[in-house]
Amino acid sequence: MLERGRDVQLGMIGLGKMGGNMKLRLEKAGHQVVGYDRNPDVADVGSVAELVAALDAPRAVWVMVPAGEPTTSTVAELAGLLAEGDVVVDGGNSRFTDDAVNAALLAEHGIGYVDAGVSGGVWGLTEGYALMVGGSAADVERLRPVFDALKPEGEFGFVHAGGVGAGHYAKMVHNGIEYAMMQAYAEGYELLEASEYVDNVPEVFKSWRSGTVVRSWLLDLLDRALDDDPELARIKGYVEDSGEGRWTVDEGIRLRVPLPAITESLFARFTSRQEDSPAMKAVAALRNQFGGHAVKPE
Repeated sequence: MLERGRDVQLGMIGLGKMGGNMKLRLEKAGHQVVGYDRNPDVADVGSVAELVAALDAPRAVWVMVPAGEPTTSTVAELAGLLAEGDVVVDGGNSRFTDDAVNAALLAEHGIGYVDAGVSGGVWGLTEGYALMVGGSAADVERLRPVFDALKPEGEFGFVHAGGVGAGHYAKMVHNGIEYAMMQAYAEGYELLEASEYVDNVPEVFKSWRSGTVVRSWLLDLLDRALDDDPELARIKGYVEDSGEGRWTVDEGIRLRVPLPAITESLFARFTSRQEDSPAMKAVAALRNQFGGHAVKPE
């Protein structure tokens, strides 16, 4: 990684919504970023090999591709192209258990590895990205100019959470909390909409943005959504999950840590994908059998 004072040179693989904006933010801070993406319209070079060749040793390459096989195969390719003293950053939403495998593969070639949980979404370009990183102190410190350029202004927004895997573990828990927070706002929205007392639900949420203990960036974003569509009539109530909510619940089970709010928020997403819940059909049938309660036919 070529250092010019505080300016650095970095390779970036994956220039989608997150990676592309991260590249722009780094360049605005004066850093040189060589980018590769399968979409040639946004790439600076035509292949991962060309990206590596364009960097001065010791090199630093940030991988920003989907978790799982895309990340694993990219790290494996880099292991065969980079050299001793180089470092790889996995900034995707990889499972923390994958980090030890990736780090061990790169270590065979003397290549460092840092896992970076990144939060900020489409707003990160202007607001900055919250960064939770794991890896050796030496590798993390070497990349500090990059982290400093990506993080929000001020004292918060960056943490060296621990060794390899700690960054993605922290990001996993962050996303689990996010699941539960979104579910709480959503349930409050539904209750307000159902109430005969409240006439202006969007303005209630807007009023909460200052002075209340429930104010947050998520609340700001919900207010923005309600400004655009006050009754959310243009949105289907179908919600996917990224995987990190499931991993958080798995860890709660493994460590015997109760996570009722996070777990229920994950299950609520599963419910959103059922047009007619088999479980609720069974409940209706049981109520009919033991109490003679009416059922609604299909």
